Amino acid sequence: MSAFRQKVVFRTPVPSDIEISQAIQPAPIADIASALGLEQDEFLPYGSNKAKVSLSVRDRLAGNSDGNYVVVTGINPTPLGEGKSTTTIGLAQALGAHLGRKTIACIRQPSQGPTFGIKGGAAGGGYAQVVPMEEFNLHLTGDIHAIGAANNLLAAAIDTRMFHESQQSDKSLFNRLCPADKDGNRKFANVMLRRLKKLGIDKTDPNELTEEEKARFVRLDIDASTVTWQRVLDVCDRFLRGVRIGVAKTEKFERDTGFDITVASEIMAVLALTTSLKDMREKLGALVIGLNKRGEPVTADDLGVGGALTVLMKDAIMPTLMQTVEETPVFVHAGPFANIAHGNSSIVADQIALKLTGEDGFCITEAGFGADIGMEKFFNIKCRYSGLTPQCAVIVATVRALKMHGGGPEVSAGSALDPVYKEENLDLVRAGTANLLHHVRNIRKYGVNPVVAINQFATDTPAELELVRSLCVEAGAFAACVANHWALGGAGATDLGNAVIAACEASRSAGSPFRCLYPLDFSLKLKIETVCKEMYGASGVEYTELAESRLAAYTTAGYANLPICIAKTQYSLSCDAKRKGVPTDFTVTVRDVRVAAGAGYIYCICGDIMTIPGLTTRPGFYDVDLDVDTGRVIGLF
Repeated sequence: MSAFRQKVVFRTPVPSDIEISQAIQPAPIADIASALGLEQDEFLPYGSNKAKVSLSVRDRLAGNSDGNYVVVTGINPTPLGEGKSTTTIGLAQALGAHLGRKTIACIRQPSQGPTFGIKGGAAGGGYAQVVPMEEFNLHLTGDIHAIGAANNLLAAAIDTRMFHESQQSDKSLFNRLCPADKDGNRKFANVMLRRLKKLGIDKTDPNELTEEEKARFVRLDIDASTVTWQRVLDVCDRFLRGVRIGVAKTEKFERDTGFDITVASEIMAVLALTTSLKDMREKLGALVIGLNKRGEPVTADDLGVGGALTVLMKDAIMPTLMQTVEETPVFVHAGPFANIAHGNSSIVADQIALKLTGEDGFCITEAGFGADIGMEKFFNIKCRYSGLTPQCAVIVATVRALKMHGGGPEVSAGSALDPVYKEENLDLVRAGTANLLHHVRNIRKYGVNPVVAINQFATDTPAELELVRSLCVEAGAFAACVANHWALGGAGATDLGNAVIAACEASRSAGSPFRCLYPLDFSLKLKIETVCKEMYGASGVEYTELAESRLAAYTTAGYANLPICIAKTQYSLSCDAKRKGVPTDFTVTVRDVRVAAGAGYIYCICGDIMTIPGLTTRPGFYDVDLDVDTGRVIGLF
């Protein structure tokens, strides 16, 4: 659908990502919006390269048929990189700029932490990236900052409430929460009416409450030992994993807590899973921060802060429109990690994209990390809440990553790459392809057509590429295609694009038979065990005493019908990051369980998962600087 305002010059060897990005003159974002069919009042430009898109476009196009829904996932990742984001963009460019299909890519906003750490940005790479990559990777339109502000407001409300309840009587609390005016009249704030309803108190005049009702209303009695809500910041800082707060002489109200990285906040998951402002208000109010001393959940609305959180998030609910190297439209929205959250971009971005592209078009959305976690949560959490039906799953692999899964030597940052990854080795490729085939078979369990994208590197040999392709087709992949979009842009992924078109057509002809892996009326344990056995290949699941008690408590509290979100390592099908390929005879240990009542899932922690990363000896920020003569950013990758 692109009219190419400029001819892209494909250079050999391929320059750095930032060099390519800065050589591109993006089309005015208003032109991209107009070509998509957005009306003038349906987008709000943030400069010339990005714009917020109103949810009203979805309502205007409600009667339109949806486009084809394609999720891009990958094998269990390795330090060598698989190019999942690059493939998402390359496929979108192939479909949109070369095969004549109206296409929108939907991807997550990257966290500043990894951008300045070791991973770098997430705009794609080479000639298959979002531009300008500096704007994409840094700040964007401020959504992550809004999440941080909302998260930390709630954190402050928790400690403030516990502090004041420890210092005041019920009468004093009531008089301060519902102060009387000069005539003795009192008024409940709107959010207070939500708490009264929860308590079963059907009164709207504060003066009508009995003393017992006043006490129940004002005293939350939060059990500090159960508080799971932490403060956040969008930086990798290992030294904030555990902190002690309230040590100032003015408070003398100490408590051990910690920080998470902002994208690990449940508010990020809420943004990704919400469907409207009204829905977001309900989800934010339902956030559970811990339990009271009677074992009952305490929510953001109990603390009186649900409405304020929504105000902070009201602009963040709108997806950000950008473009690729070849002017294919991209929606960038939300960014939950897949190993500690559900790892997918927003429902609303996908909904808008499907309506804008129409029946013959394509929404290419990306799921985080490997198919065992990001794709599984896309199907069982995101699609369940959105009601959208995917037709195809593209699974990305590289020859050299498969070699590592086949037993190749470890790779560490800063060390020379072992020659085995640059030379032909069919035995390693064959052994490592088992990981890829495991995911192909898993995709079939959802009634979705799997298409394998073999992301080509210059060192891959024809025999290695053909071996992977043939093994995938034999194992039940709808198609397997070699793609070179990193070097050639969309032209390097047209075979992949045609395979995706055929896979979607076949799925629609069969009635788009998508299905989730488990029904919601399964017990929490049965849902956990279904995912562990069916997706990971685990032989069983074990639970710590803490996990057992919390599963029982959440079942009693009415959360048993929520889907499951398992937090585990992304590097292995098991919970041991060192076990590559397809491990067997392993059990999954659930060591803790939490409820994400706002986002709408039960969060199971398996293995040692850090919710705020640390920095290496030489983080990426060493290379980032500003050319003060031109104003250009240098060193981002």
